[in-house]
Amino acid sequence: MNKEFFEALYALEKEKGISVAYLIEKISNAISIAVKRDVGGIDENIVEIDPEAGRFYVAVRKYVVEEVTDPLTEMTPAEAINYSKSANIGDLVEIPLKTKEFGRIAAQAAKHVIRQGISEAEKGQLLQKYQSKKYELISAQVLKVDPIKGNATLEIDKHEAILPKSEQVPGEELVEGSRVMIYVVDVSAGAKGPKLMISRTHPGLIKRLFEIETPEVEDGTVEIKAVSREAGSRTKIAVYSKDENVDPVGACIGPKGSRVSAIVEELGGEKIDVVKYSEDPAEFISAALSPAQVLSVELDEEGTKACHVTVPDNQLSLAIGNKGQNARLAARLTGWKIDIRPESGFYEGSQE
Repeated sequence: MNKEFFEALYALEKEKGISVAYLIEKISNAISIAVKRDVGGIDENIVEIDPEAGRFYVAVRKYVVEEVTDPLTEMTPAEAINYSKSANIGDLVEIPLKTKEFGRIAAQAAKHVIRQGISEAEKGQLLQKYQSKKYELISAQVLKVDPIKGNATLEIDKHEAILPKSEQVPGEELVEGSRVMIYVVDVSAGAKGPKLMISRTHPGLIKRLFEIETPEVEDGTVEIKAVSREAGSRTKIAVYSKDENVDPVGACIGPKGSRVSAIVEELGGEKIDVVKYSEDPAEFISAALSPAQVLSVELDEEGTKACHVTVPDNQLSLAIGNKGQNARLAARLTGWKIDIRPESGFYEGSQE
């Protein structure tokens, strides 16, 4: 029986990736509890399972007392002498159990633990697997889309995850059977396995897409300093090069715009402004308002991270953008409150 038992444990380790040590610990605990319930003994019974020696040893322990009041935990000196010749009143005596006495208990405990262990281990392995994908980009297949709520069920490595309508790009229609790129925001343990929080609107999606399309970003030569995004409409991304010989904006845009175009296509036509990051706030703010031309940037001397930006009169609407979008995204990208004024001084507005 012992040989078959240990062979089964090693087979599980190989097939399911559940360590023998893990299973033995769980089975030992289960047997100890079951033996106490069915045979008796104090709480700390002895269960030793040694796969290398093929040894399976189970024993209960009872106190030696003059008069037994609880036969499950106590025994008389006359009984104790059968297990320990030197047993005295107050001693704790170990009583080995024969296989037939604990075999049924062990089999039931092992069956339950192995079944539970397989389930828990598989969940744990799956959780660990997906935790390694946190903040990463994954290609997923669309299984179905809820016609009422709009939530999409995606398949990721044979595991289902929900992409809420709120995390989908506005105006985008997901088609059953198609594949989409999603960003893993977080991974947590759920009752039925790992629970993935995924998104197509998260700024992290933009970063990962540029890593895929731009070798200079992937190898660290070009660093993405900031991203501000209104998914489905427009994104601004600030980039910086650690190598003065590498143009970070040109690297991200690519030859004839090929790299940024691939990302725009993946996002269904979302516009992307790639601007150069600068430690100089005035330079950075000026670049962030691209494609508008900026004449000057005056920083608030009180350190409130507010500034006044002057643009040519004919650039005012471009600097502000449709419904204030360009200025709003620039403010988020830089972290500065931006007041935009035309050169003539006839208009004043602000974005935070």
